[in-house]
Amino acid sequence: MSRRERGSVTAEMAAALPALVVVLGAALWAVSVVGARLECVDAARAGARAAARGDEVSAVREGAMAVAPAGATVEVTVGAAVTEVTVRARVRPAWAVVLPEVAVSASASSATEKGVTVGR
Repeated sequence: MSRRERGSVTAEMAAALPALVVVLGAALWAVSVVGARLECVDAARAGARAAARGDEVSAVREGAMAVAPAGATVEVTVGAAVTEVTVRARVRPAWAVVLPEVAVSASASSATEKGVTVGR
């Protein structure tokens, strides 16, 4: 290595490090959004199972909210044949308050079991 090339690795690393931090931040943000989406899916499925069994709508909402991400909303539609639960949430990583929110949602439906009365 010649005398003129000394420190070139340090300079290149100093130039590349901010880009690496941005890519790492974007990857962590994507992981948190996917995690929230999976929580919405789990909450919707749990709610649909409970509603199909004939649980009261308030109990279905409470059960789904227990699994859903913080700040999520739960919508329950109970019919004679099909019960549907939709969970919606807006996600923003706690470590990055300047990033925009991302809306995630999931729906699950289940056949309402025979003999179940619609609990309102």
